[in-house]
Amino acid sequence: MTSSDSVRTTIFAYCERGVDPGLSAEPLNAASNLAFIVAGAALLHAMVTGPAQARRAVPLGLAGLVMLIGVGSFLFHTTASRWAAIADVAPIGVFMIVYFAFALRVFARLPVLWVVLLTAGFMVALWAAPQVRCGPNVLMPVAGGGRACLNGSVGYMPALIALLGIGGWLAVRRHPAGRVLIAAGAVFAVSLTFRTLDRTLCQQTVVGTHFLWHLLNALMLYFLTRAAHRHVYSTNHSSSGRVAKERAVERTTRPATSSGDRP
Repeated sequence: MTSSDSVRTTIFAYCERGVDPGLSAEPLNAASNLAFIVAGAALLHAMVTGPAQARRAVPLGLAGLVMLIGVGSFLFHTTASRWAAIADVAPIGVFMIVYFAFALRVFARLPVLWVVLLTAGFMVALWAAPQVRCGPNVLMPVAGGGRACLNGSVGYMPALIALLGIGGWLAVRRHPAGRVLIAAGAVFAVSLTFRTLDRTLCQQTVVGTHFLWHLLNALMLYFLTRAAHRHVYSTNHSSSGRVAKERAVERTTRPATSSGDRP
C-alpha cells in the first residue's frame, strides 16, 4: 500500500491526529485507553478474589468488556482504520445492551417479556441515533446530507437517557443502584461534552479533548460494573443467610423424638 493509499483509508476523526496517518499520531488518545484496562483488571481482581457466590457470569462478562473496550479503542486510535473502528465500537455496544437488560431485570425486577421488548427498543435507538444528521447548526437535524450531530456524540444519547431514566426510576424506589446510575449518567454527560468539543476546541488545545472521554468513561464503567457485582453478591448473600436462618429455626422447632417414644 502506498502512502497515498494509506491517507485515503485512514479515518481522520479527532483533533490530535490532524492529517497524520501514522500509528503514533494520537499518543494521548491511545495511551488514555490504559484506564479501561486498569478498570477492567481491578474489577476482575475484586470478583475473582472475593466470595465464590459473588462470581456471576454477567458482572464477570462486563468486566471483560471494559478491558476489550480499551483494546479496541487503542487499535482505532493507532491504526485509524475501518476494521479498527468496528473493534472500537463493538464492545461498547455490547456493554450498553447487556447492562441495559441487566439493570431492567436485576435492579428493576421487570418481567422477562418487558426486558426483551425494552431492550429491543433500546437497540433500535442505538442504531437510529447515529443516522441523525445535522446542518451548520449542530443542534438542528436536517432531512438529508449534513454530518453526524454533536461530532457523532448523538449516537450515545440513548445510553445517556437510559442511565438517567433507569437511575431516576430506581432512586424513587430507594434502590441503592439508583444513585450509582444517576452519578454514572452525570459523568457520562461530562465525558460526552468533551467528546463533542474535541474538534471545536482543536485550535485552542492542539491535542483536543477526546482523551478525557476515555478517562471519564473508564471511571463510569468501573462504577457501573462494581454496582452490578455488589448487587449480585448482596442478593445471593441475603438469600443464603435467609435460607440458613430458616433451616436453623426449623431444626430448633422440630419436636425431639426419644428412643423410648418410638412405637
